[in-house]
This record gives sequence, C-alpha cells and structure tokens, in this order.
Amino acid sequence: MTENASAAEPLAADSAIAVVGMSGRFPGAPDLDTYWENLLGGRCSVTDFTEEELIADGADPQEVRGRDHIPAKGHLADADRFDAELFGFNRTEAAALDPQHRLLLQTAWSALEDAGRSPLGGSARTGVYVGGGPTEHMLAAQTDPRLAASIGALQVRILTDREFLAPWVSYRLGLEGPSLTVQTACSTSLTAVHLAVQSLLLGECDTALAGGVAVDTVRKRGYVHQQGGIYSPDGRCRPFDERAGGTVPGNGVGVVVLRRLSDAIADNDPIRAVIRGSAVTNDGATKVGFTAPGVDQQTAAIVEAWAAAGLDPADAQYLEAHGTATALGDRIEAAAATAAFKGALGTGRIGIGSVKSNIGHLDAAAGVAALIKSVLMLEHATLVPNADAGRPHPELGFEDSPFHLVGRATDWPEPEHGPRRSGVSSVGIGGTNVHVVLEEAPRRGDAAAPEAEGAPEVLLLSARTRESLTAVAGRLAGALRAPGAPSLADTAHTLGVGRAPLAVRGYVRAGSRAEAADLLAELASGGAAGLGGPDPLGEAWLAGGQVVREGAGRRVALPTYPFAGESHGAYRLVPVAPVAPAGEQPKQGGRSADLERDVRALIAEALGLEDADDPEMTYFAAGGDSLTAVHLVGCLRDDFDLDVPITLFLEQLTLHEMARRIITAQDGDDSLDALLSEFEAE
Repeated sequence: MTENASAAEPLAADSAIAVVGMSGRFPGAPDLDTYWENLLGGRCSVTDFTEEELIADGADPQEVRGRDHIPAKGHLADADRFDAELFGFNRTEAAALDPQHRLLLQTAWSALEDAGRSPLGGSARTGVYVGGGPTEHMLAAQTDPRLAASIGALQVRILTDREFLAPWVSYRLGLEGPSLTVQTACSTSLTAVHLAVQSLLLGECDTALAGGVAVDTVRKRGYVHQQGGIYSPDGRCRPFDERAGGTVPGNGVGVVVLRRLSDAIADNDPIRAVIRGSAVTNDGATKVGFTAPGVDQQTAAIVEAWAAAGLDPADAQYLEAHGTATALGDRIEAAAATAAFKGALGTGRIGIGSVKSNIGHLDAAAGVAALIKSVLMLEHATLVPNADAGRPHPELGFEDSPFHLVGRATDWPEPEHGPRRSGVSSVGIGGTNVHVVLEEAPRRGDAAAPEAEGAPEVLLLSARTRESLTAVAGRLAGALRAPGAPSLADTAHTLGVGRAPLAVRGYVRAGSRAEAADLLAELASGGAAGLGGPDPLGEAWLAGGQVVREGAGRRVALPTYPFAGESHGAYRLVPVAPVAPAGEQPKQGGRSADLERDVRALIAEALGLEDADDPEMTYFAAGGDSLTAVHLVGCLRDDFDLDVPITLFLEQLTLHEMARRIITAQDGDDSLDALLSEFEAE
C-alpha cells in the first residue's frame, strides 16, 4: 500500500463500508469465476436463438417470423431450478414461488457463505435491501383463478409478488435487520446498495445484503425492434461505441454482503473492496420527458458520492457507466460524467465501460452486475474491455474528455497517490440516478503464505443430500489445490463458523492443504464420511451435534453450496380456462362415505403431496403452515360446507386423523372470518 493509502485508512475504517461477500448468476456465467473469465476475455454472452428454439419454448411463431423480431437476449440458463427443500418449501409452494424469489434466496445464501458467514440464522441484525422486476410468472399466477382456488389468493400473491422479495430472504434465512424491497426501475439494485450503506452507517444493522434480480421469463425469448426505440437492431449492445444502436434485454441476479469497514477488519472478514461513498438523486422535471435521462442530476449524483467519500472525482481511474448504448442515454451520460470528472488532469486518463456490452441490460439487476464487475477488476488489478469494442462515438466528445473507452484487457497500474478507485453509475427510468465510489481493499497479511507445521485440522462438511455432500467435497478439494489457496487453519475456521449445519455430514482430518485436498477428493468419490483418522470433533459432527470449534481464525472465501434443485417450471400467460369443466359442479356438503377421501385429497393438493395415504404423515411434517391452514378452512367451507376451527391445524395430527376430525368438527369461535378480521386488524 502506498503512503497516501495508509494515511487514508483511518478515515475509511470510520466511514466506509466493506464488501465482504458476493454471489451472482449472469448470462453465460453460473458463478462469479466464469463471470470474470467472460469479462476478461471481452466476451459477449448474449444468446442468439434459432427460430425453432423460440417456437419450441412457446414464442408466437408469427412474431418470431416478423421482419423486426430480434432473436437475442442475455438469457439465464436453468433459471427455473430451485433447491426447494433446503429452503423449506413443499412442491406446490415451490412451483408457485416466482423464479425471481427462488434465485434470490439461493444467491443470498451463497453471498453469505462467500463472506464466511452462516446463511441460516447466524447473522442477527442483518438487513436485506433488494429489488426485482415484473415477471411473466407473477402476472400469470395472479390472474389464474384455478391457482387461487388451489392454494389461496393471498398465498399466490405472497409467493409471486416482487414486494415480498426481501421479506422471504429475511424469513427463510433468519435475518433480523431491516428488510426492504426497493424499486427504482433500472437503478434498483444500486439504489439498494446505497440504502444498505446508509443503514450500516446509521447503525440500523451490522451486516447487510444488497442487490437485485431480473427474470422477466425463464423461457427463450427475443424482442421486437422499433425504429427510435431503446432496443438494438442487431441484438448487440455497444455502449459509447460509434456502432451503438440500443440495448438488449437480459436476466440475472446478484447480491453483495456489506459491513462497516472497521467491523470487517476487527472480525477478520474477507474484504473484497471498499465502498467509500454513494449518493442518489432524481431528475425531477428538468428533462424532456418522463423516460428521458437528465444531465444535471446525473452529474450531481457523481459529485455528491465522491464528496461523501471525502475524495475528488479526479481520484478515479475508471468509471463503470450505466451505458445503455441508446443515442440519447449515452450522450447525456457522457456529458454528465465529463462535467463531474472535469478536474481529472489530462484527456483520456480515466477508463470507461459498461457491462451491458457483455450481458445485456439486466433491468433491476443491472446496477449490482456493474458493481460486482468493478469489484472483480479491483481485486485482479485489471481493466476489462467492452465486448466487441470499437471506436468511441464522435458525438460523445471523448477526445476532449477525461475518458477513454476500454477496448482490451489491460493491467490497472497502482496510482502514484492513493489506492485504485472507480465509480459505478446506474440510471433508472423515472429519473433515479445512483453513483457508488469503490476502492480496492486494504492490504493485509498474505493468506496464501506457506503453511507452517502444526496440529492437524478438522474440516467439517455438510449438505442436504449425499450427492450434494460429494459436490461440496470436490469443490473444496479443487480450491485447496488452486494457486493462492487459503491456509488450512483459516479453511477449517470458515467451515466451522460460516456454513449451515445440514443433515448429511462428513469430515476430513489433515495436516496440510495437499493432504486435505486428497482426502476431500476421496470423499467426493464415495469414500467414508470421516477420513484422515478418527477425531472426537469429527465424530461428534457425524453424530449430528452442534459442534463449536475452539480457537480463532480468519474468514476466507471458499466454494459455496452446490445447489442441485430440480426444475419447478414457471407459469406462462395463456388464455384462462373455466375453473371447472362444463357439467362438473363443485363438491357440495354431505357426509358421504367418500367425504373423508375427498378431504384428504384437498389437503394433499394444498401441501403438494401426490397423495395423503401415509398413515404416519402429519400436517406439519408435510410442510403445512398457518397460511395454508387459512386457505384450507376456506376451501372446506366453500367446497364441502364444513366449518372447521383453525386451531385444528395447530394440533399434531396425522393427515388421516385430521380428515376424520374435520368431518366431525363443530363450528368454533375461531372461524375463518374471525381469523381474517384479526389478521386485518394487525
């Protein structure tokens, strides 16, 4: 670290925020390692679909064959897969849960693990600040009367509406800080980062998750280009380029874990970068139209963010721009940035680029995709290029500005004064402008120093299934063999404090990284659950105990959980069929011999069971909860003319006994109407 950087560190520790964990899935990149490889190679990950692919996935053949249809998108593969049981959802709930919610839950889990923190209830006072976009699944689910009849209209809304993105993460991961779903259109996820930073500085939480998700549909889809519109005529996004013609839609998800820098240093967190300042403005009425951007307030957001950091914009060496590649958007952003960075000495000193050239425009997840790109560049001390970069557009005036368009991967040299720094901008339709000031992480002890001889370490592993456990072991073996691998002691410490204790377990006992990697590879190949010699700590772990490791260590970044859920599909917008086929009437009351069977079938449908014939299965073991109980009470009244007290579902009954009790139950004071009245009053 330079002398100037060392002098600035006390200020940063008092007022700055550390990025201690990250996770994301973007077009062409199921993880951040692949994301970095794609960025470094200047690769465009926008997918070009064939006509056959689009039609097979449900696209309108007439639209696909239209003259202005562009068969391209930043497509997110396997966006319908979800490890539902890990998060406590039954099959019916998982199918109804919006793919955005599914992906965000898994990404939040991985981000916490990347920060060396347990993703299940181990992070009290952890805030959640996230946002998402509108989805086909949400619209289809909320307008389908059959789904509402099956699981209840309120449950449909809770499982699909984007306003519940943050609360679901807080609830399923046991996080007790503020939980806010943010919505500022295209600048949503960077606004979420700004709000998380403010919350940390105000002391409202000690750790914060921030980011966004955008999955408008899990299906392969192109778009229709309109002359003068925002979309590219050729399926490529070229921000600030002389060939720029518009943007390309894309899907993705990203989450960062933030802590106050002073806390992160004290707790030996894996600091990946530092947020020195941030700001948000709105254009108000000072622009030509509601959807148009404005120069003055974009400039103000940049200047205010650098002022909050106690720095000058001229201290930057790179700007990650919003960069939609539209004629109006690029021209206004270039003008605003030039005005804000005018103090930079010399022309072309600051690199500029936009990740939209690589992955398209991810809407609510665009800002966090740009932030993660910038953090990776700081970590690797490398500037990555715009994909397929050409010459800057002559109307942007870059030849007389502080900027040059980054056209190839280059080393990011250490500045003469201070550490490497960059700015990240995001702009939303409606005028919300956000800017974040990033700085490289303070240099600390070398985590990859040669290991000294010491006592053997026990590495504790767990997963939901045996298959996932072998994947965990295999990934960790690869990480310990990689250049720059963390010490065995820090690895053991991170596994002990930074992973959730799941049902299927294993351990290895080793005295070096190489030995541990070999034993982990053996475990991944089907070896015994405990390898490297018997160990009391490991055996207690295998027995299902809540093991606490003694001693301190440093949290380090290790491979995160290998989610392996099946496809749960997604609802699509189709013509709505009648609720019941012609001639078929809803079930009515009566005490026929088939009534108990029909009641069990109703319960099974609500719980996502193939049947309810298991005589030992209880309501709670099958995934039942209070919301499902409210829905069932209503269905029993409407379909069978049975008034059932809600308290019946709070008893530990098998489904068989519950069906018998339902049939014989008498009206109670705690009826559905009473429960809903109480719910509304609260």
